Amino acid sequence: MSSTELPSALAAPVTPKVSAVKVAEGEQLRSVGLPGITLTVRSRPATREGLPPALYVHGLGGSSQNWSALMPLLDGLVESEALDLPGFGDSPPPDDGNYSVTGHARAVIRYLDASGRGPVHLFGNSLGGAVTTRVAAVRPDLVRTLTLVSPALPELRAQRTAWPTALLAVPGVAQLFTRLTKDWSAEQRVRGVTALCYGDPGMVTDEGFRNAVEEMERRLALPYFWDAMARSSRGIVNAYTLGGQHGLWRQAERVLAPTLLIYGGRDQLVAYRMAQRAARAFRDSRLLTLPDAGHVAMMEYPETVATAFRELHAEAGANGSGS
Repeated sequence: MSSTELPSALAAPVTPKVSAVKVAEGEQLRSVGLPGITLTVRSRPATREGLPPALYVHGLGGSSQNWSALMPLLDGLVESEALDLPGFGDSPPPDDGNYSVTGHARAVIRYLDASGRGPVHLFGNSLGGAVTTRVAAVRPDLVRTLTLVSPALPELRAQRTAWPTALLAVPGVAQLFTRLTKDWSAEQRVRGVTALCYGDPGMVTDEGFRNAVEEMERRLALPYFWDAMARSSRGIVNAYTLGGQHGLWRQAERVLAPTLLIYGGRDQLVAYRMAQRAARAFRDSRLLTLPDAGHVAMMEYPETVATAFRELHAEAGANGSGS
């Protein structure tokens, strides 16, 4: 994929978002219409003028809400916005049904081009890590720094606990899973997701669990929920098989932005052993390993992640790229 395949978006209408989606104190939601997609954007008001912008991209099955614990910790340092990728959170499906890593990367780039906010401090988790790696590789002009939390980069030997997610990519499996689990409650599903994604599920507060159950109930009612999950899973698997200049590891080597890599020792979806390979692949990288963290360190240990980013920001700023 080259930058010429990712056309700049035209200026698009922006409207306030009225939704049942949870909004933390100080957050705002708005809907942004772009060619072929409509994105919901979660933001925090800037605490002062002139702050550099930051953009956060969630993982498979997640939403912009996954960054709500981290964003307020960076108030005063950056101006934070988080996207709901097409078909996830409160964003409707893309018009063309393209849920590939490239398709999601195009959505991010279209938003940045339309908003004129670039270059940004770009964050990505899991699928969002693969997406933002591709964005940083093909459009370096849009990225000041790159922070990747358990990025979904290709593994030759995936952990067994990651196999069910990969199986969603197989045609018909999502429909079969839907039928087999039709009697599962939203609470049961949330407990399963929490056990898979957290190093210690006990870290989830009662309030956080209730909010997650309400959000799960809302998403399960969406007619495109499983289609978005299955097609995005297929997109990750397809991206893993690409070689040459389109391969994600090759694109990681092309990233120019200072990069912070964060891996959890109890991650059941992205192997902890991939941390060293990633540190070698990204040319200007810093590695933070958290032995007790799972797949979503920005939700489990937001203060630690914020501190690591502040150090990246300070170092990048000293070198002329952080602010």
